[in-house]
Formats: sequence, structure tokens, C-alpha cells
Amino acid sequence: MPEQRKNNRRGQQTVDLTYGHVMPQAPEMEKAVLGALMIDNNAYLEVCDLLKPESFYEPRNQMVYEAIMSLSIEQSPVDVLTVTDKLGKMGKLEEVGGPVYIAELSSITASSANIEYHANVVAEKYLARQMINYVSVIGKKTFDETYDIHDVMQEAESILFELTQKNMKKNYSALGPIVGKAVDIIEKAHSNTGGLTGIPTGFYKLDDMTCGWQNSDLVIIAGRPAMGKTAFALSLAKSIAIDQNKPMAFFSLEMTDVQLANRLMSNVCWIEGKKLLNGQLDREEWNRLDKNLTCMIEAPLYIDDTEGLSVMELRSKARRLVKEHKVELIMIDYLQLMTASGMRYNNRQEEVSLISRSLKGLAKELNVPVLALSQLNRGVESREGVEGKRPQLSDLRESGAIEQDADMVIFLHRPEYYGLYQSEDGKDYRGKAEVIISKHRKGATGIVLLDFIGEFTRFANPEDKSLDNRPPTYGGEIIGSSINGENTPPDGLDITSFIPPPDGKPIIF
Repeated sequence: MPEQRKNNRRGQQTVDLTYGHVMPQAPEMEKAVLGALMIDNNAYLEVCDLLKPESFYEPRNQMVYEAIMSLSIEQSPVDVLTVTDKLGKMGKLEEVGGPVYIAELSSITASSANIEYHANVVAEKYLARQMINYVSVIGKKTFDETYDIHDVMQEAESILFELTQKNMKKNYSALGPIVGKAVDIIEKAHSNTGGLTGIPTGFYKLDDMTCGWQNSDLVIIAGRPAMGKTAFALSLAKSIAIDQNKPMAFFSLEMTDVQLANRLMSNVCWIEGKKLLNGQLDREEWNRLDKNLTCMIEAPLYIDDTEGLSVMELRSKARRLVKEHKVELIMIDYLQLMTASGMRYNNRQEEVSLISRSLKGLAKELNVPVLALSQLNRGVESREGVEGKRPQLSDLRESGAIEQDADMVIFLHRPEYYGLYQSEDGKDYRGKAEVIISKHRKGATGIVLLDFIGEFTRFANPEDKSLDNRPPTYGGEIIGSSINGENTPPDGLDITSFIPPPDGKPIIF
């Protein structure tokens, strides 16, 4: 919003005609800062992070600071003569009041000793003016019934976030305390039998390479359709929220909460998804469902299925979940379905860049791992062979910023989907999925091979062959027949021990 001001060059405060009162400003402080900059060539380094030309309320002070900033960047001397010359070359000397005004500024202060204090005052007044302008914009839209109030709320939150980011103070720490924190992490890792410093993934070899999901990390889990991204996300959710009882948030933009719960039940209870849809469960499956429902109901897993979730809504909800429920990990399914509503962008690529940057900012702010599923472009489909079909960082869809912002990029790849059943070194790809760590800021990259059991929406460790982690089996096959042919719930019957099959051998639940 343009400011309508009545300027007064005699040093009196200017009145903003838009609001009918004096806008926050500190004209004498502005002059003191500019004067100090012209008597101390090193002073600019103390204020360059705090001030921009627009931080000054007086337009002519903005021009003078712009000239000083240009000279400093060029590593030229900054004094009355060089600033006057620079303004002349910029064609703005007469506009600021000529050499007389520059000389007046240089005579205001005799030292740069207090420049940081003066600069902070100028910066705070600028922040106050920004707040007034933004509140005015939101206020007008709130009164205007042509605007959807929910869109206005999102815009208000996004503007506040943008304002906070732009004016965030830079904090610096000495090396000593940082090293102390690092040693604490190492000692905690040493006390863990597996050497994990983060949240265990539930997959042994993946944990070996990642040391678990790390706080403040943004992890991108990408793949083409049908590679099992949601199945992998749900397998992680089972391991974290159900097995480890760690609070976790799951933002599902693609499926409803009930659809997600059904797929999670398929994963946990080893029941085919289609049977959960049509209700045709046999006696054994009803008992597996009954046995596992309690652990699912009590699991600290919080699902949000808001369609078209904006990045600002996500940030707001995530903050609340971490504060109220102590959530330790955030999962998003999936990134390209999010929007940057209320923020300014020119195209979809710019919007996705903003979203990925915001997700990384969220991970740092809340100090939790943020895992976001992502689609890949179609480049994979046009390539041939085992190596050709394997995804690459360049396949990330819509934005190179995703690769840049992520601390870790993981690709999910199922060679058998493309009719590739054996690797070049003879590995059997049937029923397998590759978890490819292509980028890892804190450790190794490489490939982990996992079992993929699509009918149960499940990834599993190939090493897990115990019956405690598999559905009831007999002779290596999943038992699908019902007891006495019944397809009804067992009416409270709790079958938790042994049921003799026809040949008398036990099946363990």
C-alpha cells in the first residue's frame, strides 16, 4: 500500500494521511546512523544485516543509505565526498537536498560508537510500519464480503510468517557450547545399542545408514506411481507410532482419514485391503483384527486429511500438535498436493520451491524430522534397463529446490514393476523394493533392499522371518481359509494360541 505522506524537511515528524496520525519513525536516529556510516568505513558491517534502504522512513535517507551501501559493496571509501559523488552519478543528489544535506548528516554525530543501538531503533520503527500496513490490508479484505474469510485468514498468517522471516534476528553462538551439544549427542548414541541418534525407521539396514530420522531434517521420499510411497509411509508410521509409541503426525492430502486407517489396518493385521473393503474376513483374520485393534486405537498417531492443505495451515497445525501432543515426527503425503495459498508466486515451480523451503524451515523451527512424499517426473519411464529405471535426483518433479532444501532424498523403486526380475549381480527382485538414498547431508548414500508385500500395504525387513512378524502361515503359505468355512466375526472368541490345521500341525498367531 503506498504511503501518502506530507513531507517536512525541517526535521519535524511527517504525518501519514492514510491513517491520520504520525507513523512510527525516528528521523534523528536515521540521520545519526547515516552520519556514523560516513565517518567510519567499518560501521557498515555492523548494520548491514539490520538495515535496508526501505528501513528508513525519509525517502531522501533511503537514497543516501543506498549510495553508502553501493560504495561499501564496491569496497570504496565512504565519506561526505564519495557519497555526494555517488548520489550525483545515481541522479539523486538534488533530490536528497544536495551537498548541503550530506554535510549536515556528517556533522550530526562525532562517533560511530552507538551506531548499533541507533540502527536497531530504525529497524524496529520499520517493522512497526510494516505491521500497520499489513494489518490495514487484511482489515480491508475482512470487511469486503467478496473475499472468502478463510482465504483472508491464510493470507494473514502467511504475511505474518513472511514478515517474521524477513526481520528475524541473526543469532550467533560460540564454538564451545556447540561442541558440548555435539558431544552430548555422541554420548547418547553410544548408550543406544544400535548407535542411533534419531528415531528408528524400523528397517535395520536403513537405520545403519541414516542413524534414524534426525531432528530438524527434511527428508524427501520420492517415487513414481505404484512404487509404494504410501505403503512405505504407513510402515514407518506403524514402527514409530505403534511399535515405539512415539507421537507422530500424518498429513494425508491424497486419502481420507478412513482410507488411511484401512490401509494401516491391512499393514498391522496382515489382512488384504480388498477384504477390509468388502468385509469378507475369515475367522483367523477377524481374530488378527481383534488382537491388533487395541494397539492401533491407543497409538499416538494424529491424522489430518485436509484437502489442498496450504503450507501455512500445515505450519499452524504442526506447531499445535508439537505443543499439545509432543509430536516427534511429521509425515506429509504428498508435497505436490500442497499449496502456498496467501503467498506470492509466479508459477508452479516457484510455488513448490516455496513449499519445500517452508518445510525445511518448519523442521528447524520445531526441531523434529519432517518426512514428505514426492512424485517424480516421467523421465524414468523412457529409460531402459535396471540402471535406467532407477530414479535420479534430476527426476524430482517440478522443482530443483526440493533437492536443494532436503537433508536427505530417498527414492522408492520396484524393478519387478517394470518386468525386471534380477539385478546384474544376480539378486532376485521378485517381491523386493529398493530404498535408494541418493542424497544424505549427514552420512552415506546407497541402496537398501526390503521386502514389498503390496496386498498388505507393507514394507518389511527381509531378515524378519519370525511368525511374530508374519501372518499365520503353514508350509510357507499364508492361510486364507476360514475355520469351518465361516466369514463372520468370532463373537468374542479370542483365538490367541494354537489352532490345529487338517494335519494337526499348529499355526501360531
